[in-house]
Amino acid sequence: MRLTENLTHDTHAFWSIPIEQHLAKLHTPIQGLSSNEAQARLKQYGVNRINGKQPMHSWRLLCSQFNSPIILILLFATSLSFSLNDSTDALIILGIVLVSGLLGFWQEKNAANAVAKLLALIKTSIGVLRDNKLCEIPSDALVPGDVVILKAGDIIPADCLVLTAEHLFVDEALLTGESYPVEKTAELRAKDAPLSQRSNVLWMGTHVQSGEAQALVISTGENTEFGKLSKRLKLKAPETEFERGIRHFGYLLLEVTWLLVILIFALNVYLQKPVVDSFLFALALAIGLTPQLLPAVISINLAHGAKRMAEKKVIVKQLTAIENFGSMTVLCSDKTGTLTEGKIQLSNAYGADGEVSEKTAFYAYLNSFYETGFNNPIDEAVRCFRRFNISHCQKLAEIPYDFHRKRLSVLASQTERSLLVCKGALTNVLACCSQYENADGSVSALSDTARLSILQHYENFSTRGFRTLGIAYKQMNSQQRLSKDDEANLCFLGFLTFFDPPKAHCAETVAQLKQLGVTLKIITGDNRLVAKTISQQLGLPETKILCGAELEQMSSNALINRVADITVFAEIDPNQKERIILALKKAGSVVGYIGDGINDISALHAADVGISVESAADAAKETAQIVLLEKNLDVLVEGVKAGRITFANTLKYVFMATSANFGNMFSMAGASLFLPFLPLLPKQILLTNLLTDFPEMAIASDQVDPEMIEQPKRWSVHFIRKFMITFGVVSSVFDFLTFGLLYGLEVSTEQFRAGWFVESVISAALIFFVIRSKRCFFTSKPSRYLLAATLTVIAVTLVIPYLPFAQLIGFQPLPFSVLFYLCLIILCYMATTEFVKWVFYRYVKF
Repeated sequence: MRLTENLTHDTHAFWSIPIEQHLAKLHTPIQGLSSNEAQARLKQYGVNRINGKQPMHSWRLLCSQFNSPIILILLFATSLSFSLNDSTDALIILGIVLVSGLLGFWQEKNAANAVAKLLALIKTSIGVLRDNKLCEIPSDALVPGDVVILKAGDIIPADCLVLTAEHLFVDEALLTGESYPVEKTAELRAKDAPLSQRSNVLWMGTHVQSGEAQALVISTGENTEFGKLSKRLKLKAPETEFERGIRHFGYLLLEVTWLLVILIFALNVYLQKPVVDSFLFALALAIGLTPQLLPAVISINLAHGAKRMAEKKVIVKQLTAIENFGSMTVLCSDKTGTLTEGKIQLSNAYGADGEVSEKTAFYAYLNSFYETGFNNPIDEAVRCFRRFNISHCQKLAEIPYDFHRKRLSVLASQTERSLLVCKGALTNVLACCSQYENADGSVSALSDTARLSILQHYENFSTRGFRTLGIAYKQMNSQQRLSKDDEANLCFLGFLTFFDPPKAHCAETVAQLKQLGVTLKIITGDNRLVAKTISQQLGLPETKILCGAELEQMSSNALINRVADITVFAEIDPNQKERIILALKKAGSVVGYIGDGINDISALHAADVGISVESAADAAKETAQIVLLEKNLDVLVEGVKAGRITFANTLKYVFMATSANFGNMFSMAGASLFLPFLPLLPKQILLTNLLTDFPEMAIASDQVDPEMIEQPKRWSVHFIRKFMITFGVVSSVFDFLTFGLLYGLEVSTEQFRAGWFVESVISAALIFFVIRSKRCFFTSKPSRYLLAATLTVIAVTLVIPYLPFAQLIGFQPLPFSVLFYLCLIILCYMATTEFVKWVFYRYVKF
């Protein structure tokens, strides 16, 4: 039996296990694997690629878009219209259904594209030890147990453990989101160390910024952290708030529709009315109850919203995200580059006494100006902080930074003497010092008391969220060379404090979001002190912090109970971000997430609305539903408002369609039991429904009352049901008054139907102006397009009974006296609805 057939390796917390144990478990010599052994392992573990499942065939993906309750009702309505030889109405309904389905098909295709972007990021070759020699192989041929050789510029091809490292710094921004390059060593880390502190691990997808290393491959393909992210991306995204609301609304319509249809059909048959006519009438009522134009109204609303947002530099990739944007109650954001500038800056230079020091700034500039190591953001920040004239100086020698010393020394000439300036990690710099400089320039011995004072200043700077380095110096007379032995008996000069500053006006934007009912939560891989400082600078109240290590120990239920109270999630791993998002959603929040790195993909996928930026990683942009052309929260405020306008206008149609349709269809169903004829023929019901819906196509352009924008609104089937019953009953009362009037005037059957048709369409068109706003209808101004569409429908409705082809529809012209009485009923209906609306909103909250 071959060795590899039973080869298993536990990769849990592998950063805390000694190299020797890994080599033994993986049966790997330090010189690397043989080609034969590597080939055998490749068959066992598979290629080092994020393959995933076979993508769903396009036709199956397309068919899956037509399984929602509303879509099924509309498809049934289409077949019914064709059976009634009403091909025009059938084609309209079918067109609406197809557009809606194609939109969903396009959205899910984007998820597959996002996986493809992930694959493209890691197609590369790598140096590896095989058969005791260095060779180049494609990265997808790597297997656990391989020893890889890495150098500056290489993309890490798998999750690896560092064997040896020399000046190794890795850019992990795409995985952790943080600006600072991470120094890597072979030192073991604690089992519970957060991702940002696992300095002996190299993660797939990150890249080497400087230095060299040998590393042992631990995990490949989908077993890597990168692969785990892609697995989450391939799962169907959790149902969003908008999708959930539409689904529940569809169930409500199904319940009401079929209950009414079955009841009416059974009673009409019981009353010995023609079975076929009764069946067609019942099915026509089903269409009448169905808001046929809801998908179209939603699409038009979303298109208008997308146009408004594009003007604010917000590009909407998936239109349904706009509705969720407006309903959003929590916005989760990474810190670096979104809330902050994403660029390290030197806050200030201080003396050993903690006071601002010009000399410290000058010596730091001298050190950073002359360093010749890799181009790192810290030295760039020092050089940009303030420029000094050093024309009188000349570089003589340098000791580059390395991870053992954690400091950088430069020797420069100053007139007739040489000066050594050392910069680095404070404790490492302080360890080389025997003196310190006082505020007046005098030098004192570095006593234990002075050392404690310096460390206290360092702790204070760190507590305030600064990354703090130390500066020391030594006069070297006319020395021209420099060695590590010279880094002794230095004089401690002071501190350099670095930070990634919040963006301008970001605090104001956070305050505006709060006024709009949106709570900001920070999710970052950075340490808790830095995260806390940023949150305070942004004005977030009573910062409560949860760290990744604590989160890891919490159960899902415990996290759901706590997540709403947490302001900052610090030291968070990429996979924990998705867990936080899902916990917030289960706690009842509508969650938006803004991120731009590979580390954000699973969170973007899980959120109700995923937001990325134009400069983001391609995979992040593909996953997000909304892309900002500027990485700035300011544009989100306008986006939230646009989303709420869109949502409010969509609800107007829902309220109108459910209440008016329910009232009218219920009235006709009831009247059919007492009248010797059907109140409307099936084709007349379809015409009524079409004309009633037509003006509402202009809802997207309607104006929205300010109170509908101030706080997030969410789908509430409970509220819609109450609204439908309340205003449906009011509608039915006046419908029966109309029936009574027409029956009492002893008009013909064709005139009865024409009168009911006119009253039904015109009252529905006008009553919309009453229920479209909580305010009194004449104080809430509609858009001119909506007004024009309504007046057009009213005119067409009044004319239809008098047209030559009216008899084909089943109508006869109405006497003007009948029209007058119908106008009185409509006016009384509007006045009553206005009063009921005032009472309704006093006792029922949306």
